[in-house]
Amino acid sequence: MTIVGELINTSRKSVKEAVMNKDKAYICNLAAQQAKAGATYIDVNCGNMINNEEETMAWLVNSIQDEVDLPLCIDSPSAAALDVGLALCKNGRPMINSISDEEERYDSVLPLIKKYDAKIVVLCMDSTGMPVTADDRIKVVRNLHEKLSNEGIAGDDMYFDPLVKPVSSVGTAGIEVLDTIKKIKTDFPDVHFMCGLSNISYGLPNRGILNRLFVVQTMTLGMDGYVLDPTNANTMADIVTSKALLGLDNYCGGYIKAHRRGLLI
Repeated sequence: MTIVGELINTSRKSVKEAVMNKDKAYICNLAAQQAKAGATYIDVNCGNMINNEEETMAWLVNSIQDEVDLPLCIDSPSAAALDVGLALCKNGRPMINSISDEEERYDSVLPLIKKYDAKIVVLCMDSTGMPVTADDRIKVVRNLHEKLSNEGIAGDDMYFDPLVKPVSSVGTAGIEVLDTIKKIKTDFPDVHFMCGLSNISYGLPNRGILNRLFVVQTMTLGMDGYVLDPTNANTMADIVTSKALLGLDNYCGGYIKAHRRGLLI
């Protein structure tokens, strides 16, 4: 299970203020909290710092790596900012968020995957826009899997994102993601998955319960990666419990350890 900690993102007001004030202690604390809570990657996203994104990316990456030794997920719409962040990564293989089958995005990110031997989040999206159905998504998946494979990218390094939409605006959003996971798992058993979990509950009250149940639903069908807040103890408890029930936790060792630490709530 790959957990990408989402908290260091300048779209969050407190993080942007910390960046503007060069409050390294605040950023380091966020990184440490996520590492302690079970993150396997720390996401670094300053995409809304339009005037100085590359400088901000460098400062964030260096600050985080002074605090934790987890690998980083470098997250930006800008290939130049991705390049800056990736060049500074020193703790294991980095991850890039993300590539798609949009021509400009694909052509700008592919060289970075090779240059930095990075794992890659692959969006199920092409130049026609956001897909509507699972069949729309799987067409993009087939094309991207073939293209990336032909470029020497291993399936084990691809993390397909089925693009979770809010059920508040698209009633079939949840089932379309579940159907997409099933189709990808059947056709490409060597790849991994990644999704922004909280998108499913956007605009609705009591978002936590929707997010938690969607974790269980998606894990049952093979989802093995999430961008989420790992300091949310309820969600992390659900993941630990689901792994045990799905046979992904040898002799329930992780479940027992979490129980002894008082983490199953």
